[in-house]
Amino acid sequence: MSVIFAVGMIAAIQPSKLAHQHGYETMIFSSNIFLFLFLPTFLAVYYATPERHRSWPILLGSYCFYAWWRVDFLALFAVVTLFNYILGKKIYQSKETRETAKRWLQLGLLGNLSTLAYFKYANFGAATVNTALQQLGTDPWLVTHVILPIGISFYIFQAISYLVDVYRGDTPPTRSFIQFAAFIALFPQLIAGPVLRYKDVAEQFEKREHSVKNFAAGCDRFMIGFIKKVVIADTIAPIVNAGFSLSEPSMADAWLATMAYTAQLYFDFSGYADMAIGLGLMLGFRFVENFNQPYISQSITEFWRRWHISLSNWLRDYLYLPLGGNRHGVIKTYRNLLLTMVLGGLWHGANWTFLVWGIYHGLILAIERLLGVKVDLKSFSITRWLFTLLLVTIGWVVFRADNLSSALAVYSGLVNVSDIALSSTMQAVAGNLQLTMLIVAWVVIVVRGLKDRIDLSYLIPTSKVALAPVFALAILKLSAQSHSPFLYFQF
Repeated sequence: MSVIFAVGMIAAIQPSKLAHQHGYETMIFSSNIFLFLFLPTFLAVYYATPERHRSWPILLGSYCFYAWWRVDFLALFAVVTLFNYILGKKIYQSKETRETAKRWLQLGLLGNLSTLAYFKYANFGAATVNTALQQLGTDPWLVTHVILPIGISFYIFQAISYLVDVYRGDTPPTRSFIQFAAFIALFPQLIAGPVLRYKDVAEQFEKREHSVKNFAAGCDRFMIGFIKKVVIADTIAPIVNAGFSLSEPSMADAWLATMAYTAQLYFDFSGYADMAIGLGLMLGFRFVENFNQPYISQSITEFWRRWHISLSNWLRDYLYLPLGGNRHGVIKTYRNLLLTMVLGGLWHGANWTFLVWGIYHGLILAIERLLGVKVDLKSFSITRWLFTLLLVTIGWVVFRADNLSSALAVYSGLVNVSDIALSSTMQAVAGNLQLTMLIVAWVVIVVRGLKDRIDLSYLIPTSKVALAPVFALAILKLSAQSHSPFLYFQF
């Protein structure tokens, strides 16, 4: 475990500005370098490799993909992979002696969580301590900024689930280090999920279907995600950025920015998930779905069954249930529910805003359980839907804000009846294109969501003829805009 820290600290203790210099930008799916250089080259090498050896191009290609951001952090990536591979073997070999296997698992959890905590929360912890010291009149600590490795939250969670599943007997340990390393590094979902579990893809690493049909389906899914990201999410992003940067937003400013962010986050993140699933299909993999029309939910309980599904299931299976779930009385059930959501909030980032967001959702989930709210997919109530959407939207304010002060400013704007006009700042960025795309985004959200509740098939075109030309237009738009990473890259 100390090796992980030694390698990671060498790479991470550097000025944060380095991450933004040339050569340190992340290679994202919605970039020309990925579309026209990396992906064609990778696919050519992948399909030219004999099927039984295709974990090699996956591993090497994924490492090249990651190294585009920072070569030095590959060392941390490799050490984490080797650490978990060895411990998986140790846990399995000790299965007859349960206590020994448990100690190996505890070592694995300690190593993984300590690594995640250091890289993700060291800066936050130091800043919090320094604030307290300054209030006490003491000089603050002099600490060096720690760079957050991209994707670390996702690959650490995947490593943890692997160790726990081996310990539980849900999956045997991998027989091949290359396959395990390829699983951890798998570039389609490396940066922002879905959170994969080894037991769900182990057989696919041994044998998966490569066909023209699957490849074509993957291309279609990738194009849909690309359009979501570039055409919709990136177009309405200026409204969000301007609105959340205002110190005293008007009511119109606050509601426009909040509704824009609610749509932007969904199309950005679900767009990434669509592209990841599409790339997986191109390689013969079938990844779990990560979204299922979440904004049509009729309760927060239902929302968490539809939003970031792979993370919700991970938190349930590896945190909520091990804490006791609902098996040890009402009080402990609520405690476990709240603790799971608080930790889920902190997983998103080291900021008081994420802690508050986790508490917010945890409390609502506890209240819904107390009131006996059930997930009913057969009936539909416009009142319950709109109320749930309002709760979700209000929660996104603190999730998006840079700090609690900024969140309070937006919340104040939402109820600021003394100033309801759109400010000049928002008028400057909310042009016809941005507002039109925001309307399109919400029409898509409502129509696509409601089709599962009521018959709206006559409103939803089934032809894919327009997909390719819209994708081509999205590429043209991409070429004209600046670097725009996915929102969930920061987590």
